[in-house]
Amino acid sequence: MNDIRRTVLWVIFAFSMILLWDKWQLHNGNPATFLPTPHKPVATQPANGAVPSASGAVPVAGSAAVPSAIPTATGGTTAAAPVAVAAANQPKGERVVVRTDVLELTFDTEGGSLIRAELLKLKDTVDRTKSFVLLDETGSHVYVAQSGLIGTAAGASFPNHKTLMTVTGAHDLQAGENEMTVTFTSPDIGGAVLTKTYTIRRGAYDMSVRHAVTNNGSTDLSPQLYLQLVRDGNKPAGESSFYSTFTGPAVYTEAKKYQKVDFANIKKGKAEYENSSSNGYIAMVQHYFASAWILPDGVKRSISMDAVDIGSPVPDCCYRATMIAPIETISPGATKAIDAKFFAGPQEEKKLEALSPGLELVKDYGWLTILAKPLYWLLDKIHSFLGNWGWSIMGLVLLLKIAFYWLNAKAYSSMAKMKAINPRITEMRERLKENPQQMQQEMMKIYREEKVNPMGGCFPIMVQIPVFIALYWVLLSSVEMRNAPWALWIHDLSSPDPYFILPIFMTLTTLLQTALNPAPPDPMQAKLMWFMPLIFSVMFFFFPAGLVLYWITNNVLSIAQQWIINTRMGVPPQFNLPKF
Repeated sequence: MNDIRRTVLWVIFAFSMILLWDKWQLHNGNPATFLPTPHKPVATQPANGAVPSASGAVPVAGSAAVPSAIPTATGGTTAAAPVAVAAANQPKGERVVVRTDVLELTFDTEGGSLIRAELLKLKDTVDRTKSFVLLDETGSHVYVAQSGLIGTAAGASFPNHKTLMTVTGAHDLQAGENEMTVTFTSPDIGGAVLTKTYTIRRGAYDMSVRHAVTNNGSTDLSPQLYLQLVRDGNKPAGESSFYSTFTGPAVYTEAKKYQKVDFANIKKGKAEYENSSSNGYIAMVQHYFASAWILPDGVKRSISMDAVDIGSPVPDCCYRATMIAPIETISPGATKAIDAKFFAGPQEEKKLEALSPGLELVKDYGWLTILAKPLYWLLDKIHSFLGNWGWSIMGLVLLLKIAFYWLNAKAYSSMAKMKAINPRITEMRERLKENPQQMQQEMMKIYREEKVNPMGGCFPIMVQIPVFIALYWVLLSSVEMRNAPWALWIHDLSSPDPYFILPIFMTLTTLLQTALNPAPPDPMQAKLMWFMPLIFSVMFFFFPAGLVLYWITNNVLSIAQQWIINTRMGVPPQFNLPKF
């Protein structure tokens, strides 16, 4: 009974190690060992019965009618039949650079695709002298947004992202203007002319994209619009090896909510997600940033994800997330359009919420979202007063400590009582070490006489653990911490302390907190209890400074409260150092 509290702490420590191991497994592309992802609806085989192509690409799911294939970037298609192979012989398009106050976008007149998005207000992860580039098509990285038309009949050919288009519109957002438009117009292919119009607004990372289809032929047309994101499967540059964040495609629908899909599962053909809906979006997600295609609610769409060979020298290239939406039958001479939105930018929660339902979930808090969202809201409110994210983190931890004051008081009171009776228990254990049964009886007697509950110091702490884990994910996921200074040498709360001063101070406070706790009567257990904070602290040498600052604040406030409670109870604070 004496060691119950210590046993529970060891269980917590073991569970933490399990979580860390699972995260490490996922980070390296392996399935979780202990806590596998819950089962989700599996994407069904496409209705057209197409088989994977030689490149390994999985055919996309179409509507009830059999669609023609979407060409890959090399001019091949996702279906076995060589539809639109001639596109490979088309000349490459021109690069068109469009600039606003927050974005520099590069379009390709081949398909009117967006092939580069530079976020002018945010610094690069590796080279802080440059702006951050999200979408790109270079020798080391592929990440592009494409769209086009396919037909409902096999062999039908319409303008797609391999079609050379003409461009009109402004290239720079002028002073005093709030928005600008860039239009790409295709030639007549299969009787259809596709006009893509991007409307980009000042200060915005999202843009409206209208796809208008004009029927120049003599018969009705029934094309389908596809919107897709193509990306290599590599982690973003500068990603930490000591904590894992998700990189890959995601789907959101009202029915199944937010569904992340691992690149590895796509490659193995085991991807699980909802493959049809009339609402939601598809996205590509990485730490702090995301891109997404969003169709209006009520527009039916099929969703697919596949691996495609685009002939790029980039390793593990590429993966594609696609939405296909049917366009109403277009009579000769008529025009029909579908309005969509495209987003490419930072995961700023409030802006994402305003843009589309569920889009804020690309900022992934995991299974503690229900706690993390109100914590972020509170952190943001504190920041609106203080104007500094570092001080805001400290302020939030202070408020949480105040909120949990009485729980902590009970825990520390119980610890103080345990510390007061420790000499009696130690003497009794030594005296009765040859008689374990009588030792337990005497121990229970001492607990009853002193009115001490061995679990009293453990349960209040366990109640708070989910809250502080949720706060950990808030700080790890919030792009606001990126390049945010605190004070002195800390110029970026999302990066590790360059001089390791904060991690060293955190280690010292953790050891001090351990020393203030009552030492276990078992000498071996007492020694082992000192290794836990040391192991835990080593990891934080490579964690973002904002997370370390949060933990230091929590430690210091806990030590202060424990010191005050011990003093009030007449149990002088003393340091229980290990005897190695």
